[in-house]
Amino acid sequence: MHIEPGVVDGAKIVLSYATGAASIGLAAKLAWNTIRNDGGVSALVMRSAVATALVFSFFELLPHYPVGVSEVHLILGSTLYLIFGAGPASIGLALGLLIQGLFFAPFDLPQYGINVTTLIVPLWGISLLAKKIIAPATPYVEVKYLQALALSTSFQGGIVAWVAFWALYGHGFSTENLTAIATFGGAYMTVIILEPLVDLAVLAGAKTLAPYARSPIFYNRLHHAAA
Repeated sequence: MHIEPGVVDGAKIVLSYATGAASIGLAAKLAWNTIRNDGGVSALVMRSAVATALVFSFFELLPHYPVGVSEVHLILGSTLYLIFGAGPASIGLALGLLIQGLFFAPFDLPQYGINVTTLIVPLWGISLLAKKIIAPATPYVEVKYLQALALSTSFQGGIVAWVAFWALYGHGFSTENLTAIATFGGAYMTVIILEPLVDLAVLAGAKTLAPYARSPIFYNRLHHAAA
């Protein structure tokens, strides 16, 4: 989902500064919810640190390749949400992306506002969706495949939608641009297929290791009903 340099440039990139700032503000709100309702500052810091390390690893170590107007990454946003909660997951996405840009991909830094918007807004979206499709009495270790699929599809679909928006905003509705967007969206189908299986594998592990996983480092909802 790293938008390719040049897709949005010149004066048009100013919009990404606004959406990026709004996305960071949204992450701050989600983080405040964690502090207030799910473990306090220490839990937020611990979870965010682990989420940041994981996101950085996803970007750098897992397979990724340029397709069309962007890159295909296995980011596992729904996994991060289910394990750590929306606040820490959003901080992890923002900081992991920033660290990668600062130290390994400085050519991506001008697109930081674009990329952070593309990640955080869909994460916020699945946090709302989870409240609708997962019963309050259901700990996340009991999530079923179709629920995990819905979360993953929504997150990855949100990424594709934002990438398409930035590409159309930057280069319009030319046939070449539309083809590049469609190619990228098609390639992301592999991620949508794989991520729910990763979610269920991670949740099964958390359930099996429940006596060791009941720690402030994990989202309280992972093993408990909603408060």
